[in-house]
Amino acid sequence: MEGYTVTIGLDIAKSVFQVHGVDSRTGEVIKKRLPRSKLLGFFSKLGPCVIGIEACATSHHWARELGKLGHEARLLPPAYVKPYVKRGKNDALDAEAIHEALGRPTMRFVPVKSREQQGTLAVHKVRAQLVEQRTRLINMLRAHMAEFGLIAPQGIWRVGELKAIVGDEADERLPSMARLALKPVLAQLDMLRAHIEDLERAIVRHARTNETCRRLAAIPGIGPIGASALVATVADAAGFKSARHFAAWLGLTPKQRASGLKDRKGRTSKMGNPYLRTLLVLGATAMVRQVQRTKAPGLAFLTRLLAKKKPVRLVTVALANKMARIVWVLMARGEAYRAA
Repeated sequence: MEGYTVTIGLDIAKSVFQVHGVDSRTGEVIKKRLPRSKLLGFFSKLGPCVIGIEACATSHHWARELGKLGHEARLLPPAYVKPYVKRGKNDALDAEAIHEALGRPTMRFVPVKSREQQGTLAVHKVRAQLVEQRTRLINMLRAHMAEFGLIAPQGIWRVGELKAIVGDEADERLPSMARLALKPVLAQLDMLRAHIEDLERAIVRHARTNETCRRLAAIPGIGPIGASALVATVADAAGFKSARHFAAWLGLTPKQRASGLKDRKGRTSKMGNPYLRTLLVLGATAMVRQVQRTKAPGLAFLTRLLAKKKPVRLVTVALANKMARIVWVLMARGEAYRAA
């Protein structure tokens, strides 16, 4: 924070914002409560200063707006701010804790995303939500059909067998009242399928126009959807010290439980962004299944792990970790993927 005399912790909300600042020259403490309409007016009257904000839903927007006024906005992970909150919980204490955490020499910050990145992420988040709703409706359909002994094999592609029974008025295995109740479920499933396909096509089109996305999509198991999500989420891969730090940020490394000379590894930490981690693990799962079915060459890493009788889920997470490290190299160094 060299060159700045005023540092401010800003607790943001929907309508009311709390400011806690300190002038390093005079020691003056600024404590102010501001409505949303007056926030930018207040900071426009201040000289350039460092403003700390907890990374949350609207923090990137406010960081960009404050940056236009000549300030340097830094986003802090909420988990790193929490230890500095004093007893009690209110906006003033939160702003003070943000200011305290902002001054720590080892504090880590979240890069500010651009409007374009957030727009792409909106498509991904809406698609993920629609997929979740589709899964919920399919489970509902399966449960109600099972009440009458009508079972379809696992897999979303087998749901059509149940849909055919519901749509066939002559099929007496399903009572008319149950058919009346399940028809709206089928209509919603068809609508969700159409919307999900539209969003996926938009993601693929965007991935083809972005040079970094094209390089990431060349990695086996990533694909255009994973590449687009990674590019939109990771503003600056060079901000991570190494590929291992990047994999740890995604929650793909084991928890460490060390004491003295004893170093024990626990379960996968599952920290960081759950959406990216899910995409990587799903891609790794597809790769593992490919090796199990076809014994595909060029995947000696997987073949060795499977030959050791390792649990399949352990192998998929290990591959996801490896994929994450390759992603970091390509994003941080601008390289292209080279198959082994």
